[in-house]
Amino acid sequence: MKIKRSIRNAVLSGVAALTTVVPATAAETDFNEVGKQMSIMLQNRHYDRLPFDAKLSERIFTMYLNELDYGKMYFTQEDIQKIEKEYGDKLTDMLLHKESMEPAQEIYQLYRKRVDQRIEHAKDLLKNHEFDFTEDKVIKRTRRDVKEPTLTGWPENEADAEKLWLGMVGDAVLSETLRREVIDERAKEQGKKNPLLDEKPIPEKLTLRYERVKRAVDDVDNEDIANYFLSAVAKSYGPHTDYFSAREMERFMSGMSNEFVGIGALLQAEEDGATKIMGIVKSGPAENQGELQLNDRIVGVDSNNTGDVVDIMFMKIDKVVDMIRGEKGTSVRLKVEPADGGEPKFIVINRGTVEMGESFAQGEIIEKKNEEGEISRIGVITLPSFYANFDTGETRCSVDVEKILRRFNKEKVEGLVLDLRGNGGGSLEEVRRMTGFFTGKGPVVQVKDYLGRIDLKNSYERAIFHKPMVVLIDKSSASASEILAGALQDYNRAVVIGTSSTFGKGTVQQPMDISRLMPFFANRERAGYLKPTIQKFYRVSGMSTQKKGVEADIVLPNMMDAIEVGEEYLYYALAYDKINRAAGYTPKSRENLFIAQLKGKSLERVKNSKDFVYLADDVERTKERIEKNELSLNIDVRKQELAEVENRTKERNKERIKRFAEMQKQDQENYVFYKAHLDDLDEEELPVFDPSSDEDDYMSRAKDEIEELDITPEWPSGLDPVKRESLFILDDLMQLTDQAKMAGVIKS
Repeated sequence: MKIKRSIRNAVLSGVAALTTVVPATAAETDFNEVGKQMSIMLQNRHYDRLPFDAKLSERIFTMYLNELDYGKMYFTQEDIQKIEKEYGDKLTDMLLHKESMEPAQEIYQLYRKRVDQRIEHAKDLLKNHEFDFTEDKVIKRTRRDVKEPTLTGWPENEADAEKLWLGMVGDAVLSETLRREVIDERAKEQGKKNPLLDEKPIPEKLTLRYERVKRAVDDVDNEDIANYFLSAVAKSYGPHTDYFSAREMERFMSGMSNEFVGIGALLQAEEDGATKIMGIVKSGPAENQGELQLNDRIVGVDSNNTGDVVDIMFMKIDKVVDMIRGEKGTSVRLKVEPADGGEPKFIVINRGTVEMGESFAQGEIIEKKNEEGEISRIGVITLPSFYANFDTGETRCSVDVEKILRRFNKEKVEGLVLDLRGNGGGSLEEVRRMTGFFTGKGPVVQVKDYLGRIDLKNSYERAIFHKPMVVLIDKSSASASEILAGALQDYNRAVVIGTSSTFGKGTVQQPMDISRLMPFFANRERAGYLKPTIQKFYRVSGMSTQKKGVEADIVLPNMMDAIEVGEEYLYYALAYDKINRAAGYTPKSRENLFIAQLKGKSLERVKNSKDFVYLADDVERTKERIEKNELSLNIDVRKQELAEVENRTKERNKERIKRFAEMQKQDQENYVFYKAHLDDLDEEELPVFDPSSDEDDYMSRAKDEIEELDITPEWPSGLDPVKRESLFILDDLMQLTDQAKMAGVIKS
């Protein structure tokens, strides 16, 4: 993969299809009743027994405003003061008396009015204002509250709001101007056509961008507004307590299973209002049908293929997704503008089940030759999430990992890298079972409820992998990832490598169907679900991962340590604490991991690694930029800043291209890579593959001409610096372990 952020901010749509558009009955659901029942559930089931009083009402009020306007750029302080006086301390009472949708609606309508005003003002500025970028003006990079949401920070009045938007629109114009200059310069340097030659003029492009924002805010129904408000009510109890609308719950449950019903396409919202096809799943319904092509643009959707086509221009991407979704075997009719510029046409696709292969556990074996010509075999398992299909039980990550590990044993793998980077968690039962694959039978995690009762969760699996191992983490490794990494660390079974710590989510949530508590004759079809925090989990050593996460044994430079990622930056996060160590917890000797020796060897390599030096430099620059929180509106200052970045990148790339070529040559001499994905495990011989290849096994992707202008070279053999260093650390651990066994000094 390249050393840059991919376009994965696009939304997986047709791949995640479960239900059709919200039926007419959605409007009949009494969300005042839903709010009351949810409030009762929160008081009875949430881990923190917060008094349901005026103080909590203020918290709910503040959360709702921040949910709507977290950037503090639409409301004014005058707005806030007025609605706070009317509703600030009354929301809890109104929830219990089934009156909460009145303030929810009123506040949202004011929000919509302010958004419309600001967008119209922005359009007027783009049309009539002459921006002067020679003055030494600055604006804030972010206006969002950091530690907890507050009722301050909005512009004081309409005049201040217009001044704020003058700066924001000015920055948008300046940023787009400079972006086009940089891309044009890159294209000229590389002798390529400028991919932005056909771009709309800047004012027109930005006008369309603002129009999409306006349409997204305007295009809401009662269920949407209830969703925003009830989510704020839930989140006033903590960052992971949430309200899920009916359609959100469907997405959540299907996401846990890694399989979806839809057309098998990756969608991206375009600024001109259309929805673009950025990827097509191989062997999925869209590819099998054959007509839909990459870069085609969807402008209309007939969800039931009945002839009733809905114009989706400027529609929110999640609503487009919902319209394309449906039941397996049904068909959807799309109005499409072909990528080749032909006349718009209709394409009918039968929906089907789509498995997202890249979201499943993946294995590979790296065969490495050392200077003496000796061969060692290292296994790597990449686990994106702790997935499980709760309905059928057919799809389970622990089953998949077990298959990979057993094949590793058959292939005589001598060490393991378990990559949990980016793994946000998932099923507690799956991590409980999986931990036993490495530690054997015994305690895995302790779970405490609001009454202080502690439930010890054991694994009953026999250990199936006994060789040395390391675990890769980063700041986005959370929840179930932290249970597994923490257990392996507590048992001294593995060396944890990566960012300073994991995310820090040490709480357990349980979805609860609100409709079950609704009155018998009430319409409960779209009541939704409450997902309250009901427990905290603790490591077998007694430590909580809450806020602190799992700290790495060996810390490597990483950009995530420069930015505000983690539980400690979320509003109203529960506190860190400890309990007693688990009964039956018997760790191996810490000395068997040789942490001091490994750390010393790694530190020396990191000091001499150009890539880690570059990373450490970028981390410091990012920290300074975040702390300063300023953005200049002077074109000369911005050009100088961009020039420094471009020159630094060019110098690095110049050095990298030469060095990477030599590394790739050495890798080809010393490494052989074998693919051990789930589809490969039954093969008599695992296939050899090139991990530096850009080819996606599961999806055809649209070419991004702008991204192609970034000539930052691929990581040699597809090994980013952290993964490559983890192989070195594991190799050191394997050697030290072998030496200790030969000397008879391995301790139990």
